[in-house]
Amino acid sequence: MAPIWKGYISFGLVSVPISLTPAARSERISFHQLHSVCHTRLKQPLFCPHCNRIVERSEVEKGYEYTKDQYVRFTPEELKKMEPASAEAMEIAEFVKKDEIDPLYFDASYYVAPGEAGVHAYHLLHEAMQESGYAGIAKVTMHNREYTAIIRARQEGLVLHTMFYANEIREEKGLGDKEKREVRGQEKTLALQLIKNLAGPFHPEKYHDAYQEELQKLIDARSQGKTIHAVPHKKLAPVIDLMAALKQSLDKQSAQEPKRLIRSVPGHEESRRKRRKAS
Repeated sequence: MAPIWKGYISFGLVSVPISLTPAARSERISFHQLHSVCHTRLKQPLFCPHCNRIVERSEVEKGYEYTKDQYVRFTPEELKKMEPASAEAMEIAEFVKKDEIDPLYFDASYYVAPGEAGVHAYHLLHEAMQESGYAGIAKVTMHNREYTAIIRARQEGLVLHTMFYANEIREEKGLGDKEKREVRGQEKTLALQLIKNLAGPFHPEKYHDAYQEELQKLIDARSQGKTIHAVPHKKLAPVIDLMAALKQSLDKQSAQEPKRLIRSVPGHEESRRKRRKAS
């Protein structure tokens, strides 16, 4: 994938040429808008109501509406002149413990790759950050905006996360009044036990977008003239007896645990297949 930003990371007097590429992107089924009469895909051309005609891309300029129907116009060259220094170089202003960063502030993620001339300095920074447990805070300008960015070390190399600013984080509402919470000791003990029973290592490949998968099944079925049944949903209701619900949850986990252990025994699936063939 082509880099979306090229420039430098600097810390102290050390500068490292780097490039950024998106580390993740949403995978989703998208629908087009069709005319319900003839089922033709609808288009949205650039249309000028004053000139009463379609305009070419070359005729488009940028303007800021400072009052109703009144605009301040800018050329790309003028906007380029206003870019701060962070459009070309990210200076790490400070280092913070990465565990202190609330993930609520994370926006988009990018892989940070070194330029040919900066490989040694890149690996020096990566290893030092990895060993210290610190992440760097810097500024970077891209997509017509200056972002605060967190640079942190993963096992394979450096990654950068653009951050929401503090004023962009919405006020916490509806999270409950902490002083009015009354959690009994036995409830907490059972809840902790349930968490431990459900705990395990994090494997992101286990998780899938069930809605997108069902949409794809629907598209495949419809394109072949078939029908598909609706996905069944559990009917949930507020828990009245919390202690009873916790105990039932633990009992259910205990009943499922032997099955989980059997499945993990090497050769178990193979022996099951052999028994099926024999029968």
